[in-house]
Amino acid sequence: MYTKNDLIKSFKEIGIEPKGTLLVHSSMNAVGEVEGRADTVIDAFMEYMKDGLLVFPTHSWSKENNKDNIFNPKNEKSCVGILTNIFRKRDGVLRSLHPTHSLAAYGKDAKDLIKGEEKRNTPCPREGAYGKLYDRNAQILFLGCTLKSNTYIHGVEEWNQIPNRLGEKPVEYKIVLDNQTIEAPVHPHQAPVEDVSKNYDKLREPLLEKNICRTGKIGDAVSYLCQAREMADLTSKFLQKDPDLFLDDQPVPEQWYKD
Repeated sequence: MYTKNDLIKSFKEIGIEPKGTLLVHSSMNAVGEVEGRADTVIDAFMEYMKDGLLVFPTHSWSKENNKDNIFNPKNEKSCVGILTNIFRKRDGVLRSLHPTHSLAAYGKDAKDLIKGEEKRNTPCPREGAYGKLYDRNAQILFLGCTLKSNTYIHGVEEWNQIPNRLGEKPVEYKIVLDNQTIEAPVHPHQAPVEDVSKNYDKLREPLLEKNICRTGKIGDAVSYLCQAREMADLTSKFLQKDPDLFLDDQPVPEQWYKD
């Protein structure tokens, strides 16, 4: 059984920068048995990143979310895992107001990261929170999950204006706060295939080859730690060569990234 100290040791070994910015995609099941369970995992992250900025996705795009297209950031559950739902309720954690792709942030510059998300009319615009991860040269940790969970690459495709990724007609959401209601139309993700993210895993080999991503274990979880800015830049180069790169599961041509 793993302890909080065991997890913190693993954070150091994989190379997480405690004073940097960290976005965590997660699978609690993959971590294995932890003393104190999921709460201890969140305790470990918050302690380790106390001098930095810790971010978890708290997305609410699933069919079970936002009944009648109403998003209440205080009580709308996240559809991306137990750790995200524990984290969003912790003292000092701030949740953005994006109705489908909110982020929860804790620590230095949390307010700045989530500022203005109620005004974004696409899931991951360059000027929004996901774009700010690029500006901050954040690290993105895939804790026991693959790069198929890489919402940031949805952003990179959006920034590169890849066609057929966003619906033409916005969904009319309402963000409900204590003292006001905000109209928030959002053009949802839309793709010509079931879900292009199922092919984002083809980035793993290029990212490892270019030392943009490293791998290690946190608990039992095989994990990947990637540099957001370099990952976006390399992916953009790939998309300039082939805008339809993620429409299939064929490997990225080695000559595109091997010297």
